[in-house]
Amino acid sequence: MSEDLVQHQDGFPNKIARIVLLAIQDVIGRNGATAVFTTARLAHLIDSLPPTDFEPGLTFEEIGRLLEAIEGIYGVRGGRRLMQQAGRESFKYWIEGFGGLVGFADVALRVLPLRLRARIGIEVLAEIFNRYSDQRVSLGEGSESYFFVLERCGFCDGRRVEEPSCSFLVGILEESLFWISRGRHFVVEETTCIACGDPVCTICIDKAPTE
Repeated sequence: MSEDLVQHQDGFPNKIARIVLLAIQDVIGRNGATAVFTTARLAHLIDSLPPTDFEPGLTFEEIGRLLEAIEGIYGVRGGRRLMQQAGRESFKYWIEGFGGLVGFADVALRVLPLRLRARIGIEVLAEIFNRYSDQRVSLGEGSESYFFVLERCGFCDGRRVEEPSCSFLVGILEESLFWISRGRHFVVEETTCIACGDPVCTICIDKAPTE
């Protein structure tokens, strides 16, 4: 293996890895997290979550093992529901950890028109991932939807599945839009997934909230 490959593996910094792990613990509890971390060969995380810094944290391969462990213990559909819930639960940690850095918690943002608020919220999340992780996110827009597109995705990299599996990202987007819209619900759906053999992961977000 070359020296360059040894030096770097795509992944998340400690700060983001910690958010993911805290949210999983919130959803499945201490005992569930212990079982998942052990199954994923990440038992060292049980009593020592990553610190809140930007040093290398979990690699995409380790995140993949974590997700496979959750699906193995709770079933594929059950595991993905839990990861979507964990994505929603994680939002409070994103606000705590990144709100001041990119203006996500700025009160002024919440008085803008709803559609503009939604667009800015999506842009903020894309910026966090692009700036602080090895994920690569771009945004698109259609007449009825926004598109959150990942050319490199830390939640399915290296996996092979039959249905889109980036449920954690779907949950983050759902909860961020719920917060930024002051309690409105938006339809958020992953339509393509690298783990399914697609060239990119695409998450579609309706521009208008459900009634």
